[in-house]
Amino acid sequence: KCYDIEIKTAALDLLRYQSRDPEWASYTLGVFVCQSCSGLHRNISQISKVKSVLLVPWSDAEVEFMASNGNDAAKAKYEQKVPVFYYRPTHTDCQLLREQWIRARYERKEFVCVERQEPYSAGKTEEPKALMKIHTLNASFQPGKIGQPHGLQVTYLKNNSTRNIFVYHKDGKEMVDWFNAIRAARFHYLQVAFPGAHHADLVPKLTRNYIKEGYMEKTGPKHTEGFKKRWFTMDDRRLMYFKDPLDAYARGEVFIGSKENSYIVLPGLPPSTQGYHWQFGVTIVTPDRKFLFTCETEEEQQDWMAAFQGLVNRPMLPQEYAGNHSHGSTQDLSKENIYIFYI
Repeated sequence: KCYDIEIKTAALDLLRYQSRDPEWASYTLGVFVCQSCSGLHRNISQISKVKSVLLVPWSDAEVEFMASNGNDAAKAKYEQKVPVFYYRPTHTDCQLLREQWIRARYERKEFVCVERQEPYSAGKTEEPKALMKIHTLNASFQPGKIGQPHGLQVTYLKNNSTRNIFVYHKDGKEMVDWFNAIRAARFHYLQVAFPGAHHADLVPKLTRNYIKEGYMEKTGPKHTEGFKKRWFTMDDRRLMYFKDPLDAYARGEVFIGSKENSYIVLPGLPPSTQGYHWQFGVTIVTPDRKFLFTCETEEEQQDWMAAFQGLVNRPMLPQEYAGNHSHGSTQDLSKENIYIFYI
């Protein structure tokens, strides 16, 4: 029917998730959604009712409603006052972030009424139990690693070592509020550190996801020790390894520089290497030594190689030469802290 063609064409208007030819729509909100998010919309069925664009009939009234609304109109209506620091998830983010974004927009209408943003915009006044320096702070949702659907990993530098804190809450909104509160604190810090910077330049620096994580085997600096299985995390140029994924501190860190500084990534291991169990090797050559790793599968080897090569091919920034751990900060704001409260 011509209605099907009209809806299919209008679906290209999809704004948020950049999915190809979205085949689902909320016919009560007037927006097109990807298949994954159609399931999340069903969780707020009192507000959003979804149906397939192609597989079920559409009435004249439904088609007219979709034609008179659409994703651009919904954005203008429901995203009037989204804070600059608020994380806008994509289709690659975890379900929790996507679900809470949908609920914040359509169910709680947080971006229409500013007073509903209090949980992540207001400060705390209680006596803190610990301090974190904002310029080294990061937060990333890790439901698989933590084993909790609302699990959040918070990292910061303590005595020049990366400290991990793993937290979760049964209420997903509570965790997303904390996540955005951290982003708010980072945003205000960066505004002071870079007073002339545009918001678009600061937002990518608020929080970051890891380039890659997973198990590899490693050996020691003499290459004569037996290989040991360790959990590795690639946090920008810092490759950290842990005995257990939930360890508070890394057992060690390897800096991955650029090819201009004689860093090279090679497949395989030197011919004389012994003591490894996994067959798919990776060698990282640095100005000081070679680091030898093995992966369980060829696919994992290729993924790690691609991650390492991407860093090696990327020119280093001045602060990276200086060993700066501030992830882009050039100003010492040592009094800028975030406070930890036990609740």
